[in-house]
Amino acid sequence: MTSTPRNPYVWLWVASCATTLACNASTEPSPADQKIAFWSVRSGHYEIYVMNGDGSGVTPLTTDTAIHLDPTWSPDGRKIAFATNRDGNYEVYVMNADGSAVSRLTNDTASDFQPAWRPDGTTIAFATNRDGNYEIYLMNPDGSAPTRLTNDTAADLDPAWSPDGRKIAFATTRDGNSEIYVMNADGSAPTRLTHDTATDYEPAWSPDGNKIVFVKQTAPGNTDIYVMNADGSGVVPLTNTSSDFELEPAWSPDGTKIAFSSDRNGISYDIYLMRPDGSGVTPITNSLGTDAAPKWRP
Repeated sequence: MTSTPRNPYVWLWVASCATTLACNASTEPSPADQKIAFWSVRSGHYEIYVMNGDGSGVTPLTTDTAIHLDPTWSPDGRKIAFATNRDGNYEVYVMNADGSAVSRLTNDTASDFQPAWRPDGTTIAFATNRDGNYEIYLMNPDGSAPTRLTNDTAADLDPAWSPDGRKIAFATTRDGNSEIYVMNADGSAPTRLTHDTATDYEPAWSPDGNKIVFVKQTAPGNTDIYVMNADGSGVVPLTNTSSDFELEPAWSPDGTKIAFSSDRNGISYDIYLMRPDGSGVTPITNSLGTDAAPKWRP
């Protein structure tokens, strides 16, 4: 299977209401109103797909033999940025939410991937090894003015914006193993949030900005999803498996669900939903090919 540009220090992929009744009826969005973008190899190629929040209505957005990864929505839900090697090396691209009007944002010989749109839509953060090691950069939504935020000899990856756009959580090996850090939007004041010997990565903020979910690998062949307060306190496991990979958590915009990918079925990676306390785990895809990296439309 063609290798993908995953984190070099973590897992690798293999293959208002008028009445009380009206309020109650409209409290939770319907699955058709909630959309999730993800990548999948169900067609035999790494492609970007979109589906409803319950797993129905799966629709491919890309259809070629290149590898497509890391989809992320623009704040207005009209565009999706993603990473692809269709030009030989991995670059960040953008397309309309229906898959049309694909355009290239980065253009260099490095691997550029893991795009993350700032909530106000003004910039896109991404990870790149154009400096020899992985660092986090910012660029304008049209790909112009790339600016380096981190500058160290470690691998800095997985940028995730806080809901107010003032901070970026990320994973870094600057302390020897991968830990979750947070920094200001201009790259200043990097602060360590996790402090243990496990590998911590893939942070994602809750919609209210009070919590961060992330992945922790405590043993070979096993990762679980944890949640902590935004200051790093109160770390609690949400999943508890002994030999499965639970990866890429993403909070729904209304804060009621967390989507993630897992190989817990013993066959392939699928996308699951759970409540923010870890209960109610439910699969929403069932594919013989990997389904991964779920991202909710804002």
